[in-house]
Amino acid sequence: MVLPMFRSLAVPHTRAIFSSARALPCSAPNQMNAVRLQSTSAKSWQTGKLNHVAIAVPDLEQASQFWRDTMGAKSVSEPVPQPEHGVYTVFVVLGDGAKIELIHPYGDKSPIANFLAKNPSGGIHHICVETDKIDNAIKELPENGIRLLAKESKIGAHGNPVVFMHPKDTNGVLTELEETKNF
Repeated sequence: MVLPMFRSLAVPHTRAIFSSARALPCSAPNQMNAVRLQSTSAKSWQTGKLNHVAIAVPDLEQASQFWRDTMGAKSVSEPVPQPEHGVYTVFVVLGDGAKIELIHPYGDKSPIANFLAKNPSGGIHHICVETDKIDNAIKELPENGIRLLAKESKIGAHGNPVVFMHPKDTNGVLTELEETKNF
């Protein structure tokens, strides 16, 4: 049975699993039911944890200082130039190990310069999700209607292969896949 409000989620490659709201931790006490969708499509790759959230910043020094001094981040790296990607990166590690990537334009053709021209104060640029087999993802995602911004992976800021998915195919969020050995 699919509740009317979730009818649009009942697509052939997923199945809705309903459970009592009492069985799940929930901050909304009047929530009637919780819905979790599980993929039933076979993939030769899998996703892991959220690796980082990337924030485009107009002033890398100020942003680094904010996360280090005001927010008390566990660590804030020195800026690292990434000329092949057109950015400088600074990685911020929070107390629980969560990571934020501060990105700032490097060079005239930086995609971040365009982003900051539209968003002068900066803002969230992308999220990064880990995967175990990026080459398989690159092959299978387009077969499922997901456009990639490159036909092949590049080496990212962590020294691992990465590829970006088009935000129009990922709910409006530029999403990076990064192959890691964390599986």
